[in-house]
Amino acid sequence: MHSYTKTITVEHEHLDELNHVNNVVYLQWVQDIAKEHWFSKTEDDINNMYVWVVVKHELEYKRPAFLNDELSVTTYVEDFKGALSVRCVDFKKGEDLIVSARSQWCMIGAKDQRPKRVPKEIFELFLPKL
Repeated sequence: MHSYTKTITVEHEHLDELNHVNNVVYLQWVQDIAKEHWFSKTEDDINNMYVWVVVKHELEYKRPAFLNDELSVTTYVEDFKGALSVRCVDFKKGEDLIVSARSQWCMIGAKDQRPKRVPKEIFELFLPKL
């Protein structure tokens, strides 16, 4: 698995009226880390040809996170099929999994905005060789 990890510290603007991280914030973080992972692996020629759009997000909340908590956020691509990709994101506080996300993305052409089959060279950047 070719994963990408970063640390996020919960700040006041991330909180909801219950003083824990708002679910919309997690969704933003899912999108942000997916983009960061993509750009960490790809070059300008690929970035100028393709764009990813979300088809669906599923988030499962296990525990809340609070102000000043440090969260380890890890993402990886689970699979590619045609123009579609399944990406997972795990949020951990220490060793505890607090939120898991699974998203389906569609690769489209940057110019024509039509779905594009994921080419082998991209597949190989994000999935381990079997």
